[in-house]
Amino acid sequence: MLEFKNVSYKNKKFSLNNISFTADEGYITAITGTNGAGKTTLLNLISKETSAYDGEILFLGRNIKEWHNEFRGMLGIVSDERYFFDACSANDNVRMLSHFYPNWNQDVFKEEMARMNVSGGKLLNKLSRGEYIRFQLAFAKAHGARLYILDEATGGMDPVFRKDFFKDIHELIANQPVTVIMTTHIEEDIEKHMDYIGILEKGNLISFKEVE
Repeated sequence: MLEFKNVSYKNKKFSLNNISFTADEGYITAITGTNGAGKTTLLNLISKETSAYDGEILFLGRNIKEWHNEFRGMLGIVSDERYFFDACSANDNVRMLSHFYPNWNQDVFKEEMARMNVSGGKLLNKLSRGEYIRFQLAFAKAHGARLYILDEATGGMDPVFRKDFFKDIHELIANQPVTVIMTTHIEEDIEKHMDYIGILEKGNLISFKEVE
């Protein structure tokens, strides 16, 4: 379970104001809003150790600032941001990074890459956007992530990709104790696949409810 408790953040151009919500294990929680509403900023507060904010962000009941190194090992990120070494292949990234994850399972990574038809020998900057998203998902599964952050992962993708992507996510939730939080603006994805939805507007969480 991921919990935001009265979280506020401010920089020179933008602020998030007193954000509180809970994303429960076993469900997909959507965060939506127009461009500039603060969706990606909110997710960055979770993933970046240097984030300076007021309030608390808790995962599994613990403040993430107090155990951030261990927490990062439980975090799976699927995003357009380039967290990996772009000029290296997927397999080379694994060789360099997998030892940071104590639960790394190489067999899971190889099986997921093969199942999703993504070449491990290809440079990351040569992967299509869909391939890069699939690689990130395979990487997260291989290190046993407990919290999945999906930042506009299906934005701009065709219906076939989105159908396959959500099939993966639903199977993941059904078989493992994971929490999933996803930013999206695609109404069809929200209606079909999300369990809870929070709406951000100019840095304020104006609504948080179960999707009917």
